[in-house]
Amino acid sequence: MKVSVFGLGYVGAVSCACLPELGHEVVGVDINPLKVELIASGQSPVVEEGIEELIASAVKAGKLTATQDVARAVRDTEISLISVATPALPNFMPDLTALDAVVGQIGAEIAKKDGQHTLVIRSTVAPGTTRARIAPLLEQAAGRKIGDRLSLVFNPEFLREGSSVSDFHNPPQTIVGSLDEAGVEVMKRLYTGVPGSFVAADVGVAESVKYLCNVFHALKIVFANEAGAVLKEAGLDSRDVLALFCEDKQLNISKAYLRPGFAFGGSCLPKEVKGFLTIARERGVDIPVLGSLLNSNEAHISRAYDLIAAAGRKPVALFGLAFKPGTDDLRDSPLVVLAERLLGKGFDLAIYDKFVKIARLLGKNKEYIDREIPHLDKLLQETPDAALARAEIVVVGHADAETRQRIISLAKGARVVDLNGYADLRAAGFAQYEGICW
Repeated sequence: MKVSVFGLGYVGAVSCACLPELGHEVVGVDINPLKVELIASGQSPVVEEGIEELIASAVKAGKLTATQDVARAVRDTEISLISVATPALPNFMPDLTALDAVVGQIGAEIAKKDGQHTLVIRSTVAPGTTRARIAPLLEQAAGRKIGDRLSLVFNPEFLREGSSVSDFHNPPQTIVGSLDEAGVEVMKRLYTGVPGSFVAADVGVAESVKYLCNVFHALKIVFANEAGAVLKEAGLDSRDVLALFCEDKQLNISKAYLRPGFAFGGSCLPKEVKGFLTIARERGVDIPVLGSLLNSNEAHISRAYDLIAAAGRKPVALFGLAFKPGTDDLRDSPLVVLAERLLGKGFDLAIYDKFVKIARLLGKNKEYIDREIPHLDKLLQETPDAALARAEIVVVGHADAETRQRIISLAKGARVVDLNGYADLRAAGFAQYEGICW
């Protein structure tokens, strides 16, 4: 198939990298000329394991191009995937400004075509949005009704930053909510060769599943962290307890996220928890447990700060700044919040994150960190050694094996606060070691 991908952030870039592997010809589209230039030159605009090689290979094979020309992209393709950002409004509902604009532009170009075209929404939207808002907008712009050579589909993505390429190729299921049957058949062709079940669902159900999955992931993280904090005070290593808890595959479902560690963050879980709470509040539904998720998450960040500050205002080396390893996404990272708090309390702070490079930060990611830590370039160190040069307290949010070995080699006399639970750090024999939940 010939596919256009609108929005070259995480989801769009991964689609550009992986769809050519399924045999499709892909054109990436974005208003940011730098992202377009990177894709066109065989480079990735995002940091993800394996994505650079896939994009370079697809471009070399002539299976992937990039452009800012909406007209060309729609004219030369039969299906358009939209993965533009839908950031949170003040009430935490998705801001559909960019989505509305792109749908209108694509619809106007579809109006000039005689053949079938399928528009696929991959951006997160509130339940009911595709049918009530996007469909009328698309029909007006395209000058035809859904079902008249025009299909509209909502196809939620479940790509985790840091493992999104693997997630694309090994999804638990592929969910498609289409307003007509032709859209379902197009999506079956698009995902031919992808394992897991293909589920054709009501479009509102498809929109809702994305919210519920992320709310549940956030709940699992909070559950593990709150349990870990209590068990630690009871003199137990919560990791042993949760490991046994996770052995029950029949009732406790899955190991994913159910391990004590640091707070959740990123561009999905906080936004969609808040959005789901708004949905409940607007409908008068009281959900006290889920309503406390964000407070609990904030309390866990405070717990980490208290562990660090217990030794006084000594120089700190913080390892990890992105919300999870293997990505440079700083948006709503709990480690950014922790760094802000340390700076605000007067700590001398040095930061090392292997994947975060100031020169490569783009778009919303760069806007966020410029707002939250405007002088990050002065704090971010190029090597683990540089970060450890003055440190008396070493805080490990996340670090790869090589970085952890440098910490073990250079910081034996330091106090180490481990927010992740690395076995090699615990066994290293530091002057003092403490885990957040163990």
